[in-house]
Amino acid sequence: MSIAIEANRLRKSYGNREVVRGIDLSIRKGELFALLGPNGAGKTTVVEMLSTLILPDGGTARIGGHDVVKEAAVVRSKISLTGQFAALDEGMSGFENLAMFAKLYGYSWKDARQLADELLPAFGLEEAKHRLVGQYSGGMKRRLDIAASVLAQPEVIFLDEPTTGLDPQSRIQIWDVVRSLLKQGTTVLLTTQYLEEADRLADRIAVLDGGRIIAEGTPRELKAAVGGKTLSIRLKDTVELEPYIRLLASEHGLHMRRDEDDPLMIRVPSPDEQLASLAVQTLMNHNCPVAEFALAEPSLDEVFLSLTDARNKEAAV
Repeated sequence: MSIAIEANRLRKSYGNREVVRGIDLSIRKGELFALLGPNGAGKTTVVEMLSTLILPDGGTARIGGHDVVKEAAVVRSKISLTGQFAALDEGMSGFENLAMFAKLYGYSWKDARQLADELLPAFGLEEAKHRLVGQYSGGMKRRLDIAASVLAQPEVIFLDEPTTGLDPQSRIQIWDVVRSLLKQGTTVLLTTQYLEEADRLADRIAVLDGGRIIAEGTPRELKAAVGGKTLSIRLKDTVELEPYIRLLASEHGLHMRRDEDDPLMIRVPSPDEQLASLAVQTLMNHNCPVAEFALAEPSLDEVFLSLTDARNKEAAV
């Protein structure tokens, strides 16, 4: 399969701070590739270089075989970019915004209006087409912004953290929009700090931390690389975890942590069923209020924590 996006030893610094440290990328046509990482990892800087918004300090990058520096105008004709903040006129309706963008892309007013009429229902905005965009929710603005990007019929779309700050329902609606782009054969580079988002949408994922790619593969490959399974334990009541963390570490060499989104859920990476069973029995023997437990393959959350924790330990040596 041909390559849509390629980067070789791409670098970018601001002052003495090296933000992107010689990364390599090879993204196939028609795939959704996710750059996953925490705030400050360098995700947006990578997108800005690939989309010709800023110049790299070193290395090369190509979109559809065209150099992003030497052939920037050609590259811009093949891409669209949308991010956390929609580039829309809030004093115009959704219909007027889309028609205006279509006119800017070279369509006649008749064709521009027809395209706006066709796209608004596809992005779930039919009922709000004549409402001012300033009255739209955050999710509606993001969908309209992506619809405007589609007008150019780009080969590649860069979605830079498109669901940041949205409620869960709006995020799911954006995911549906992204899936529709893939069905049309569009190549999508998605940056996100949401692990579930990358797990659900991406064909392949690169984990970016400190400006470097520390792992790359399909969600399944990344989970397999970490090894073992994860023991999930639901508690009956909230408790002070520190004594139990020390207990499992000393008795079985296991690391336990509380789930960030659910205070009654704790996670314990465990290599096998026997050790997981011993861990649960040890906790119950020491009056830990265990309600239920299950052993499953690690989530992308565990993968990310494992990878970044390993990198931090290496950096500290």
